Amino acid sequence: MLRLLHIENIAVIERADISFDDGFHVMTGETGAGKSIVIDAISAILGERAYRDMIRTGCNKASVRAIFDQVTPLAWFEDNGVPFEEELTIQREVYLDGKNVCRVNAVPVSVGALKKLGIQLINIHGQHDSAALFDENYHLSFLDGFACNEDLLAQYGEKYAEVLRLRREIEHLSMDEGEKLRRMETLKYQIEEITRANLKVGEDEKLEAKRKLVQNSEKLSDGLQEAASALDGDEDTEGAAALLSQAQRALQRLTRFDDQFSALSETLNDLMYQVQDVNEQVKDRLYALSYSADELEQIEERLDIIHRLRRKYGATCEDILQYLQSAKSELDEIEFADERMEQLKYQLKKAEQAAWTAAEQLREVRKKAAIGLTKRILSELADLDMNKVQFSCEFSETELTAVGTDAVAFYMSANVGEALKPLNKVASGGELARIMLALKNVLAEKDRVPTLIFDEVDTGVSGRAAQKVAEKLRSVSKQKQVLCVTHLPQLAALADTHLLIAKGESEGRTFTTVEPLDFEGRKRELARIIGGANITQTTLQSAAEMLLER
Repeated sequence: MLRLLHIENIAVIERADISFDDGFHVMTGETGAGKSIVIDAISAILGERAYRDMIRTGCNKASVRAIFDQVTPLAWFEDNGVPFEEELTIQREVYLDGKNVCRVNAVPVSVGALKKLGIQLINIHGQHDSAALFDENYHLSFLDGFACNEDLLAQYGEKYAEVLRLRREIEHLSMDEGEKLRRMETLKYQIEEITRANLKVGEDEKLEAKRKLVQNSEKLSDGLQEAASALDGDEDTEGAAALLSQAQRALQRLTRFDDQFSALSETLNDLMYQVQDVNEQVKDRLYALSYSADELEQIEERLDIIHRLRRKYGATCEDILQYLQSAKSELDEIEFADERMEQLKYQLKKAEQAAWTAAEQLREVRKKAAIGLTKRILSELADLDMNKVQFSCEFSETELTAVGTDAVAFYMSANVGEALKPLNKVASGGELARIMLALKNVLAEKDRVPTLIFDEVDTGVSGRAAQKVAEKLRSVSKQKQVLCVTHLPQLAALADTHLLIAKGESEGRTFTTVEPLDFEGRKRELARIIGGANITQTTLQSAAEMLLER
């Protein structure tokens, strides 16, 4: 459960530490005081998108840190190389340059990884969730969430993926005859052009190196001649080899008088043999320089062929030869397309049958789950003072899609004697809020997320219905930690912990504070919610009675 939220430099909140206990929490405050900022901060540590615009003016970064306890050993920790601890710390920093730094138990993680962890810690339900009830595209996912269909959906998904793969391959092979002939002619020309060149892997590199030698053969010859003369000598001077030999013999004669000259003589002897070896290699290289203008022309012609092929088919001979193999494969594919098409159509038929079978298994489970979901929602709605409502999950069949062959729509009738109609045709704002609350409560029973946050989901609810919503949220808080942003006194009165979000000014800057309220503080805040800015003894008395009756 969430125990501590530390916020720094997010919008108008310079610094705030908010502690949370078990049970039912509410946050109240004037419109614009900053309640949404707290929710944004929580969203940030859950891996939702965070923008540099949220950074307080004049600061270079915003940060938020959250501490959770009683964390269960989730597979996420091992998957992301984060040591597991029952007390979990998540920290996120957002910088002006857009950089985000996320850490879990001091280990850096990506925003994507953080989001996968966040959905297992907290569920945030906002007004947009109620709007999702109007969109029938979401209804099937609500039903699957209740049915816990993850395994069946995964099995179906594998079969559907195979169907898509085969359809794509068939589409790839489906050319008209004119297009097929044009492509075959192009491929045949390319294959013949590359084959005629008779390329070898690495040939271009070898030819370019050889061309460099031929183009510089005169310079090479002059340099080798100079080296040979220095080593061998000429008519006027003795070469290095002869001088080394002369020096070695002189030292050898001195060994008769002092053995120390023996080592120097041997060293010179070794050098002499090395120089002689170098001399032989230089002469061999010199004699091998027999390049002609014709040879250079042949190299240039060959490289010209290779360069033309490079421009069309690849950067190297190896790339060109790989393209040749690819072209041959494609040509074979087109020439034998009719046979391959028949094979693919047969495979597709079997794959579609397997997908339909998996989809039918999904439908059976969904229809059973729909009965249970309807029963549970009606029970929840009765608790929320909507005991006359009729509710049902209506099914229709579709073609194969990523989620099966079912379309599901929630229908209801708010009044006795009225026919069931789609939610967006009959539900008012207050009714929709209660239906969403009922649905979220039912789905919450199926997951292990320990903390639920309701962000002004009570919009449009008042009077007796508001009291029922408050009682329902308090009931949910017996099993899970609940935090609710609200403007309703009925909800605020039933909370175990009441947090006041207040905005003020100091030294020309706006500041928002978050403070837990005691009995007297709660009484004044409830009186404000009931009567507005004009707090009277009557509203204070009414607020006190609400708190004492809770």
